[in-house]
Amino acid sequence: MLGKPDAEAFYKKLRKQLIDTSLWPSKYLFKFIVKTDLDKIEQVRTLFNFNNALISTTKSKNGNYTSISITVMMKSADAVIAKYIEVGETVEGIISL
Repeated sequence: MLGKPDAEAFYKKLRKQLIDTSLWPSKYLFKFIVKTDLDKIEQVRTLFNFNNALISTTKSKNGNYTSISITVMMKSADAVIAKYIEVGETVEGIISL
């Protein structure tokens, strides 16, 4: 997990990139990796249970990890960042890509 100063710099850079490359509202593709655990996967699904989110999961070759891709309409770059933070604080051990 990113330390607080690192996280702030990361999200500041991400916000600029999102504003520079997208018109908002816009569809956004979130990607995460979690240990294959049905509870963790369901936690992520629950956090994105809005605006007709399209959610797909793929297990790793050995089945130890699951990638989760979510395409959803987001209102703004700030909303995207807020969602990343919410997921990171809610789902233990999740990796955001």
